[in-house]
Amino acid sequence: MNQSYSTKVMEHFASPHNVGEIENADGIGKVGNPVCGDIMNMYIKVENNVIVDVKFKTFGCGAAIATSSMATDLIKGKTLDEALALTNDAVAEALGGLPKVKMHCSVLAEQAVRSAIDDYLRKTTGKGLQLKSDKDLHEHALAED
Repeated sequence: MNQSYSTKVMEHFASPHNVGEIENADGIGKVGNPVCGDIMNMYIKVENNVIVDVKFKTFGCGAAIATSSMATDLIKGKTLDEALALTNDAVAEALGGLPKVKMHCSVLAEQAVRSAIDDYLRKTTGKGLQLKSDKDLHEHALAED
């Protein structure tokens, strides 16, 4: 990784938080970007509408690992509604910014959170979220460049 990454990105890449899987997770989000090859799996444990534990496994570049790590930090201890309010911009901002060519990694982190919550809601209520397509989310990130 080069100098265009913030110190915070480098910290989360070198020592990511909340890495791993949750056995018997309440919700699992699996997302990927076929263009760059990044794959994120996010696992959540929910009690009384609050995300009490969250873990991730990411196969991808340093920015993908850093955004996964930061996203887990940002949603742990939050209600489902608070976690659903997380945006890719908030993830990037919390990391001190990302190079424009790596903003798609923050989009994947947002998608992974939403996908895990969607899975949880489908399992518990029978109704999921109306998820945006990968194309829509990635076009949004590119439009901000």
